[in-house]
Amino acid sequence: MALSLTNKNVVFVAGLGGIGLDTTKELLKRDLKNLVILDRIDNPAVIAELKTINPKVTVTFIPYDVTVPITETKKLLKTIFDKLKTVDILINGAGILDDHQIERTIAVNYTGLVNTTTAILDFWDKRKGGPGGIICNIGSVTGFNAIYQVPVYSGTKAAVVNFTSSLAKLAPITGVTAYTVNPGITRTTLVHKFNSWLDVEPQVAEKLLAHPTQSSQACGENFVKAIELNQNGAIWKLDRGTLEAIQ
Repeated sequence: MALSLTNKNVVFVAGLGGIGLDTTKELLKRDLKNLVILDRIDNPAVIAELKTINPKVTVTFIPYDVTVPITETKKLLKTIFDKLKTVDILINGAGILDDHQIERTIAVNYTGLVNTTTAILDFWDKRKGGPGGIICNIGSVTGFNAIYQVPVYSGTKAAVVNFTSSLAKLAPITGVTAYTVNPGITRTTLVHKFNSWLDVEPQVAEKLLAHPTQSSQACGENFVKAIELNQNGAIWKLDRGTLEAIQ
């Protein structure tokens, strides 16, 4: 069912980096009620700029590291729910690409996403009297088409796709729907330089960028289109400036 973002409250984890920032700017073109950005990046100048894009939207920044214990995430979410009363959409976008940092890659890309999702279920789960909600998880095309030189990163993204597909099937029980948006190669700082697993391919970034790419702005535009299409269980591919549903 198509979704209007007018007057919606959105929480965006990692809404200030690369694809996240351009998606944030695109979201602000809609008349949201509140946009709460949770991010490790603390950039007051960018936040000030975002607040000027659409004065109808209240933009709030709160520092957040997805690797904190789930109890800390629940406390943070409680302050948000206490203030806003309701949250309509959670976007989980934190991610790193560096197969030298195995434990951190798993912690940020997968464990943190699972914990943040689990934490918000305390407030959304209809079995607890919650209103339900919508979860949008950022995966990657590597979740179903691995870049084999970065198997740790690719593995975490495959885990995100499968976790989210399971969430979607649980919607009749929890009242929470879910889908993934999976960008292809996008021109961001994330892909300009990164390490392959065990240095199996020292030139992995250069070889990756030799393929057709897309701008983060084009990706952000399609990202918001996917949010508005609001299809539970969808696996969206955002590649080369296009939006495609993966069957």
